Amino acid sequence: MLGVLLVAALGLITVNYSDGSSSVLGGLRYAAGSVFGGVEHAASVITGPVTGYFNSRGSRPGGGAQLTRLEDQVIALRAALSQAQLSRLDYRQLSMLLQLSGKGGYRVVAASVIATGQGYQQTVTLDAGSSDGVAPQQTVLDGQGLVGEVVAVTAQTATVLLATDGSSVVGVRLAPSGDIGWVRGQGRTAAGSQLLTLHVLDRAAVLRPGEQLVTSASVRDRPYVPGVPVGVISKVENSRGALTPLALVRPYADFSALGVVGIVIEAPRRDPRFSVLPPRPAARPTPTVGVPVTPGASPASTPTAPNSPAPSSTAPNSPAANSPDRRLR
Repeated sequence: MLGVLLVAALGLITVNYSDGSSSVLGGLRYAAGSVFGGVEHAASVITGPVTGYFNSRGSRPGGGAQLTRLEDQVIALRAALSQAQLSRLDYRQLSMLLQLSGKGGYRVVAASVIATGQGYQQTVTLDAGSSDGVAPQQTVLDGQGLVGEVVAVTAQTATVLLATDGSSVVGVRLAPSGDIGWVRGQGRTAAGSQLLTLHVLDRAAVLRPGEQLVTSASVRDRPYVPGVPVGVISKVENSRGALTPLALVRPYADFSALGVVGIVIEAPRRDPRFSVLPPRPAARPTPTVGVPVTPGASPASTPTAPNSPAPSSTAPNSPAANSPDRRLR
């Protein structure tokens, strides 16, 4: 087919050059121009503005450089927006940290989490070290509660063992009963590793969901200072064979979103006990179901429980009948 078309095209070109005034070829050229010319005009009308835009941008002096500058500005604005959002989050966490440390009387050094440990232990690295007064066995908290303890220090950084780690043991006190015990982390491999396991020394202690926990005092306030909120009991597990009552504790601190934290470099002079705890949510009132009483209804029309004695009748003029505080029992 390609060969046939080539031969026909060459033949038409030869005839055209030999007899340019041929009426037959002139009519064919006129018809072809009428048909394809309209199509070409319509295509130019549609694609003309787009082609003109790109041609003008490419031919305009510095057009490519201007486009590059605009793209760089968009990238810079997006980075600034992300930084502003991050700064607002850090500011909120810092404000909460200052409120908690002020209530408890803790002297803290604010630091930011700059790295997360990748080993078996759950650790984070902070941008504060011995040059800031940080030392091992110091309490680390955030604006919500306990985070962990400092286990290693350099001049500019500190490594913190999180309270959710399997090797972490924190002495606690229950509010308001004052029972003492300890909580352990569940580690990385355990399901629901954000929870802590509570053990209480008193075998007769009664644990209830919703009870709050704070840190109890360590010897010389190392590694934990007293009164730091730890968490709230979410589930009681009195397993058979256990020597002490067991429960699961949901920590106040969100270990998956640690940002600004505080390292306690000086313990409070007095034990704050439970004064730093957040207020417990108010219990919802239990709705009561009563029997509606229609004014003027006779006692006989009031429903009574099965096998219950019928209500006694009262004389119309008796004092009980005229008493305004009469109640249907």
